[in-house]
Amino acid sequence: MLEITTNISIPDNEIELNAIRAQGAGGQNVNKVSSAVHLRFDINASSLPEAYKARLLALRDKRISHEGILIIKAQQHRTQLQNKADALNRLQDLIQAAIVIPKKRRPTRKTIGSNKRRLEGKNNRGKLKSLRKNITE
Repeated sequence: MLEITTNISIPDNEIELNAIRAQGAGGQNVNKVSSAVHLRFDINASSLPEAYKARLLALRDKRISHEGILIIKAQQHRTQLQNKADALNRLQDLIQAAIVIPKKRRPTRKTIGSNKRRLEGKNNRGKLKSLRKNITE
């Protein structure tokens, strides 16, 4: 059971974990031991609330396929157990980040003082430029 919030959790049967060989340098150990973990999570078939599913599918994340399957590859640690925990933590973090509703921005007005300072600065710059002109008589 992966705990997302206090009242929302994902059962283990909805998360598919496969052990694979890790990529990159590491010598004989990396060639023999399947320590990396592929996590597959089908968003559409999950028990998450519909609003959470929609927010997850709306993310512009390359790990989410067109079919709505989230794939996380964890291979940073030496042991399969650590990589499994890392993949589950990353899934948990991604879902928690997706369910946060961003605060709506309320546009604010410029203050009278800031507008006055801006206009004075423009006026001063104009005066400075006017001094550069050739004086012809």
